[in-house]
Amino acid sequence: MVRVPEAQRVRDALENAIVDGQYGPGERLDPAKLQVEFGCSRTPVREALQGLERSGLVRIRPKQGTYVTELSIPELAERFELMAELEGMAARLASRRIEREPLAELRRALEECERHEAAGDADGYYYANACFHSIIYDSCGNGYLQQQAHDLRRILQPYRRLQLRAPDRMRRSLAEHHAIVEAISSGDTETAENTARDHVLVQVKEFSQLVRTWNRLREARVGQTQAQLQ
Repeated sequence: MVRVPEAQRVRDALENAIVDGQYGPGERLDPAKLQVEFGCSRTPVREALQGLERSGLVRIRPKQGTYVTELSIPELAERFELMAELEGMAARLASRRIEREPLAELRRALEECERHEAAGDADGYYYANACFHSIIYDSCGNGYLQQQAHDLRRILQPYRRLQLRAPDRMRRSLAEHHAIVEAISSGDTETAENTARDHVLVQVKEFSQLVRTWNRLREARVGQTQAQLQ
């Protein structure tokens, strides 16, 4: 068995925690607490945080600390616009290149999305949604596009997760997923590209709702912390 370096182990765990929302945008990461959490010395934590900074998930501010990246509205809009183009291209290529088993996996992921939407389970939908999109990236037949899509999605994932809590977003997202699967399975390249692109672009138009949801959740988190300290 290949031994994973300590810094890589810490980085992978932190990346998953950020993407899964355990650490929210703008939240400070305390290296001392991370050392205790992961049972390691200072060096692996420092190297892990430096790696996460290179990937764009955290920002290290000299003499202030390390914080989960908190993007401004214009920064988010720019990244979502790029994500929309990557999603569209991946869906277009997948509609020509996807094989039988990945297409079956895509349909199963869609069924998982349906189940969680019906239950009103935003967290469950989030994971099924991530699986759904990953299958499309991995079926596009272009390794470089696949990697770029995965990398940018990791940076945007916390924001996409919050947006699922916006009113009626899960239902509309599911309808968009159905249209994407229909286009890919029928080999309709133009519709696959347009529906996948629009699926992401609609999130740019809903930023005001996202920010309200984000601020509401952050205020609730602060209130919980203050209550615990009392």
